[in-house]
Amino acid sequence: MQLILLEKVENLGALGDIVSVKSGYARNYLLPQGKAKVATDANKAEFEARRAELERLAEEALAAAQARAAAIAEKSVQVAATAGDEGKLFGSVGPTEVAAAVTEQLSVTVEKREVRMPEGAIRQCGQYDIELHLHSDVDVTVQVVVVPE
Repeated sequence: MQLILLEKVENLGALGDIVSVKSGYARNYLLPQGKAKVATDANKAEFEARRAELERLAEEALAAAQARAAAIAEKSVQVAATAGDEGKLFGSVGPTEVAAAVTEQLSVTVEKREVRMPEGAIRQCGQYDIELHLHSDVDVTVQVVVVPE
C-alpha cells in the first residue's frame, strides 16, 4: 500500500516521503494516528498545498521536544518502592512510575510511551539510567534512583 507520510516516522521515512507499507500497518497505525494518507493524486495535491504548514508544525514539535530534553538532561529523580531487607522490590518500577516521577519532580510532562526500558521493569533498589524518547530525533537520559519506602 502506497502512503504519503504527513510527519517523520521512525524507521520508515520523513515528511512528504511516499512509502510502501503493508496494509495492516497502514490501516491499524499510520492512518488512524494521522501520520500518513493514501497516496492518491488528490491527496498528493492536497499535501503539496499544505506542505509549508506541515513542515512548520514538525519544526515546532521538534523545538518543543528539545526544550523538554534540555530541562531533563543531567537530572535525577527518586522513586520510592516497597522493598525487602536486601533491596529486592516487592513489586517493580515500570514506565508508568518513571513517567510520573519525572513529571512530578522535574515539572516536565512525560508520557508512559516515551519511557524506554529495554531490560524491562526495575526490580532492585539502586541507580538506573533510563532513556526517554521524546521525539523521533530527540532522546535524553534521566537517572532514576529507586529507594526503599
